[in-house]
Amino acid sequence: MKKIDDDLLSEIKGIVNYGVIGLIKLYLHNDETEDMPVDVVTKMYDEKIAVAKQLMEDKNHDYGEAWREMSQESFADMILAKVLRIKQILNNEGKTLISEGVDANFYDIINYAVFALILAEE
Repeated sequence: MKKIDDDLLSEIKGIVNYGVIGLIKLYLHNDETEDMPVDVVTKMYDEKIAVAKQLMEDKNHDYGEAWREMSQESFADMILAKVLRIKQILNNEGKTLISEGVDANFYDIINYAVFALILAEE
């Protein structure tokens, strides 16, 4: 795999953070986020990361590490597909027929970004 530059690494890390922020905002009212204590936000962030990590480990156990064969472009495509799916779900007022909800898509975004970071560091 070709080496990616520091700017792209920074962007991928940002995607992880935005995914976590999205998950946190799903469970809060907009006015609650204005003056939250740092320790509360840190706890919520860590909880979301722990769930994402467990999900990643569970899926790796079930499906293996097929993600190791993916290109950085493929990760970008998968993340974009998840963002578009979130937008579609939100436009449909959260209703889905057969797919997972917004939270599952945010977790997938986080994990695709983490996979990209792992491969970039190897």
